[in-house]
Amino acid sequence: MEAQSVIACSTSPLCLVGSVKTKRTRFRVFFSQRKPTNRALARKIIWQWKQGRSVYGKEIFVDCASLVQTLGKKRMTHLADELLLEMKSQGYVPSNSTLSAMMICYAENGLLPQAQSIWEEILSTSFEPSIQIVSELISAYGKSGQFNEVKKILDQLSYSNFSSLHEAYSLAISCFGNGGQIQLMENTLKEMVSRGFSVDFATGNTFIKYYSIHGSLTEMESACNRLKRSRHLIDREGIRAMAFAFIRERKFYRLGEFLRDVGLGRRDVGNLLWNFLLLSYAANFKMKSLQREFLRMSEAGFRPDLTTFNIRALAFSRMSLFWDLHLSLEHMKYEKVSPDLVTYGCFVDAYLDRRLGKNLDFVLNKMNLDESPVVSTDPFVFEVLGKGDFHSSAEAFLEFKRKKKWTYKELVSLYLRKQYRSNQIFWNY
Repeated sequence: MEAQSVIACSTSPLCLVGSVKTKRTRFRVFFSQRKPTNRALARKIIWQWKQGRSVYGKEIFVDCASLVQTLGKKRMTHLADELLLEMKSQGYVPSNSTLSAMMICYAENGLLPQAQSIWEEILSTSFEPSIQIVSELISAYGKSGQFNEVKKILDQLSYSNFSSLHEAYSLAISCFGNGGQIQLMENTLKEMVSRGFSVDFATGNTFIKYYSIHGSLTEMESACNRLKRSRHLIDREGIRAMAFAFIRERKFYRLGEFLRDVGLGRRDVGNLLWNFLLLSYAANFKMKSLQREFLRMSEAGFRPDLTTFNIRALAFSRMSLFWDLHLSLEHMKYEKVSPDLVTYGCFVDAYLDRRLGKNLDFVLNKMNLDESPVVSTDPFVFEVLGKGDFHSSAEAFLEFKRKKKWTYKELVSLYLRKQYRSNQIFWNY
């Protein structure tokens, strides 16, 4: 109750910076409810400001925005509140930047009514908040699920002829999308366009990203078509978001159509488009189509990376295509691409599944077993093909049996012993 009384009494004085004298009696009424330790520390800070000439001449305006920001990050809202109360009790007025910092401090610590009170007072003056302040305020409201308040802020900015209104619309759209408020996001976009603002590159890709997460595939594709009509390219994050949406619904044919529509010849996204296309075939183990598209990728001038090789290796391993696995390894050496834990797992799982463990040394001797295990394959591969048994076991072992430095040779040896013991237990029963 004591903390609540401090916050409640501080809201109005902080906002009404132009009428300190008329509110001074109100401070005295609540001084008995303020913590002495916070009050003493606030007085000490103000005294240090005076010594360091942070209070300029005979002016009564004081700027302590950086200090309030620091207190807010450390969740010391009550001390920041006490500091401003003490300033006003001594006849000083916090600057607009200090009020803005206090507003963000309130908002990020869940004191939304107090933040809203300061926001409305700022709007009633000639001071225009920066787009950074607006961004932080919208973000704080979004994290609290107060999307109607975000819409209210946007309306207030439009009425006050805010100079960065276009950026504010983009921030609000991103906030609504992140919170799954698809309809609010759509309505905000229509309102932005009706005010004469164009849909820029970032906003268009933001729509695709959030429709892929919260919307249907049809809505997502409509957002993509809208981006194309605005003559903007879909970016890397947008491509990944849409691809994940198709993968989540197991719509691999539509994924392939989308990738071809984007343009497999795009070089600004590297091998991303080709890797997703190969993955769409590997998911259903369409090996001939997988090989054909891999050749087309090479003919188009794209050099396969580790993810490209491991997509094919995982498919070869599941289908027990040993010859293709060996050729893939030789191709990796030619392209100077180092294998990772996924690559090793493809060979180990393929040989053990066919009970050819005694022949495993034949291929492992061609690989550097003394290297430290790493996983450099793009995670989207595992969303479709999963992780092999060796890969999963090795990761679990590395997580719970930490050592300074492991090697592939040690992991393979431990895994083979584990498989041998499990087979012995099976035959004993």
